[in-house]
Amino acid sequence: MRLFVIPLLLSLAACSPQPSAEATPAANAQAAVHPVSGLRIIPLTVIDSDKRHEFRVEVAATPEQRARGLMFRTELGPDEGMLFPNKTPALESFWMKNTPLPLDIIFIGVDGRVSNIAAETVPYSLESIPSTGLASAVLELPGGRAAELGIAPGDRVEW
Repeated sequence: MRLFVIPLLLSLAACSPQPSAEATPAANAQAAVHPVSGLRIIPLTVIDSDKRHEFRVEVAATPEQRARGLMFRTELGPDEGMLFPNKTPALESFWMKNTPLPLDIIFIGVDGRVSNIAAETVPYSLESIPSTGLASAVLELPGGRAAELGIAPGDRVEW
């Protein structure tokens, strides 16, 4: 009987579900989702000549997510933001409709560097805020944060 039970137990152990890559802490950290927006959160770094500024940003990837952006949000932490990546670089224009928080809108050029910054935008404004050239992405941070950290045109952005 023992000879029968041991192979049976070994075969059952071999059929046990193995932890998937999604169950590992590293995968869960990369698959983080914002509790308010439901958007995926990723790390983003702004690099100037001697400093690195680390952020955790929500990614607005679909047209619906991009249209909503940070509308109606009343809180945004100092190292939080929202990234609007472009599949194809484009001239961008943002507004603050239904957005109660002042924001720094940072346009990222095709070279991965900050091209221009609209600092401390006016909440609820319908004024168009354009990029100065083609943008591969747009980054929104809490208003005043870019100046506080010394983020400026020419700084490199990685995500």
